[in-house]
Amino acid sequence: MEQTDITSLIPIAMTLIISLTTRNVVVGLFAGVLSGVAMLNGLFTTLDPFETFGVMVKSYISPQLTDSYNAGVIVLLVFIGGFVALMEKSGGGLAFAEKVTLWVKSKFQAQTSAWLGGIIIFFSDLGTPLIVGPVFRPLFDKLKISRQKLAFIIDSTSSPVAILIPFIGWGVYIMGLIQKEFTALNVTDITDWDAFLGAIPYQFYAILAIAIVPLVALKKLDFGPMAKAEAIASKGELHASSDISKEIFTHKNAKASFVWAPLLVMGAVLVFMLAPLGFPFEKVSGSVFRSALSTAYFFAAFTLIILMAMNKVRSLSDGISVYMKGMGNMMQVAIILILAWTLSSVGKELGAAAYIAEQAQNGFPYWLVPAVSFLLAAIISFATGSSWGTFAIMMHLVIPTAIAIDASMFVCIGAVLSGGLFGDHCSPISETTILSSTGAGCDQFEHFKTQLPYALLNGGIALVSFLIAGIFDNPLIFILALIAQVTLVVTLAKLTPENMFNKSKLVAGNQLG
Repeated sequence: MEQTDITSLIPIAMTLIISLTTRNVVVGLFAGVLSGVAMLNGLFTTLDPFETFGVMVKSYISPQLTDSYNAGVIVLLVFIGGFVALMEKSGGGLAFAEKVTLWVKSKFQAQTSAWLGGIIIFFSDLGTPLIVGPVFRPLFDKLKISRQKLAFIIDSTSSPVAILIPFIGWGVYIMGLIQKEFTALNVTDITDWDAFLGAIPYQFYAILAIAIVPLVALKKLDFGPMAKAEAIASKGELHASSDISKEIFTHKNAKASFVWAPLLVMGAVLVFMLAPLGFPFEKVSGSVFRSALSTAYFFAAFTLIILMAMNKVRSLSDGISVYMKGMGNMMQVAIILILAWTLSSVGKELGAAAYIAEQAQNGFPYWLVPAVSFLLAAIISFATGSSWGTFAIMMHLVIPTAIAIDASMFVCIGAVLSGGLFGDHCSPISETTILSSTGAGCDQFEHFKTQLPYALLNGGIALVSFLIAGIFDNPLIFILALIAQVTLVVTLAKLTPENMFNKSKLVAGNQLG
């Protein structure tokens, strides 16, 4: 049944409305799928919820679980979940970060060290704040750097770093969404891997969010509420929240090798399995790549379990228990993916992609698609506090539109990812906002208030960049975005009252001297 009229958009509209109303993407996706199934099977007239639900499970959700590609993605996510849980509960992250702090003597070194720590511990976007934050918090207090600044740094190096890496949970999840749309639209000349890598230079917001930290730290270019927070902290006053030490796993025998040794094993396994096939210079099939990644994550986890047992941090049985629990923690991610895949299949049967394509071809300019996608993704992510849920909704809309009017696929995918991340950074209810303030030990609203101007600055630059990329489609546009960032940050820092006041005092002091 294919109906290329506006009613084919009812499921996606239902998903959007309920996701925004309940601030829960799972509920929204479920409602969208259920309404679509009812439309396809004429069940709106019968008003039989039992039959509708039964048809949805039997004919729409179950096939998603038996699809070999989908199953491979879910299996890989489960292995990643187990490994990440072990990393977070091994104490290795704290031991590794503490090694770094031994050489830190200045404010600039402290801020860049925290920034590097967030980049190095890339495997867990939600774990990074709770690993890096508690280690650097005493150092920031000692050097009279605000805890708001620490929260800003770890928030700028958790999700923004994770979203650029294809072989962790973020990349696997995103590629799963992309491939589903490619399959529905019979796209065979490009793979999900190619699309993800091609979109990296166009992830303007992530690139800007990472880049702004060393820029601000090097030149002391704080502006807005952050400048005020830094001025207060320089006097030894702190906006602190309750201590979170009880939430962080520590052990006297934990080693920095708990971080680098498993990652080394992971890399070695990938090289052993993929290098003979010519990777990364030659393409390998998605199923082979996912099986290699699953194997690499398993042996990395096995290595970490053994290391913890040898150092008497956790027994073998305890390590296995943590690993299994981490696997179970991926259940919500799997649910979102399955519902998103199902919504895509339902939408295809209803003719949603065909309708979107038809409307887009009636005069919507191709160069405007990335900027509009960025804004819509930002709004949804801000309202729901979920970037992952936003990706699940927006990929279903944007990829068919990009194909229909020949807009750049890489730029459009980058716009969805950037918009979701931007909205998440601006949202006071997002997980990363909450965990970053928790890890830094500062008030949640203080973190939201001090980070917002930086997020809005980067978001504004990203929006203009997507307008330019929509026309010129050049992967080097991010360099222009970085130049714009440096120019605007320097200008805003000069205009900030706290900085102007400090400079006037310096000038007056020099004159008196």
